[in-house]
Amino acid sequence: MHPNPAFHTRQEIENLAFARERGFGVLAVNGENGPLLSHIPFLVDDDGKTVWLHLVRSNPIVRALTENRAARIAVSGPDSYISPDWYGVIDQVPTWNYVAVHLTGELELRPQDELHGILDRQSAHFEDRLVPKQPWTTDKMSDGVMTRMMRAIVPCRMVLTSVEGTWKLNQNKAPEVRQSAADHVDAYGQGTELKLLSALMRAVDGQS
Repeated sequence: MHPNPAFHTRQEIENLAFARERGFGVLAVNGENGPLLSHIPFLVDDDGKTVWLHLVRSNPIVRALTENRAARIAVSGPDSYISPDWYGVIDQVPTWNYVAVHLTGELELRPQDELHGILDRQSAHFEDRLVPKQPWTTDKMSDGVMTRMMRAIVPCRMVLTSVEGTWKLNQNKAPEVRQSAADHVDAYGQGTELKLLSALMRAVDGQS
């Protein structure tokens, strides 16, 4: 997380909502020979205390889970390079604006009989966003196919101990300077979800 407190103004409920909406991030745990990383979909419980996920059985993280391990999921949002010229004032330096949330907790393997329920909840979470499409459900699978496929994956749960968010949107700049940068992000930004990032930058003043 960025150390500047100006970028840590969002409440935990907002950071959780962001992570829940994204539902995808990078899971990290310490391994014997260094960090182990895996890009995963996940589901945050309504109570904001538990994250559910599944991993391929051959994943090195699974082999490391002979006991519960400290873990973190990094969830990335919109981002862009910011040119100093976009501010319209002198003596600025390049930077990168972005939104990111870290979910930290204790990761554990769960009994295999919990897997089907986790998969059903995860798919429902994303299928609900595709309305009016008829939601896909696991009962559309042919007899026995789902059971065979689930043998290759394992269920996991992470009990959260902290939620941290960085919303780096040029809050440390004057409003007119920030608005100028947001206009340039919209037109010339280099990164992802540029229109969303520029909108968030413009919204800072409305939230103050």
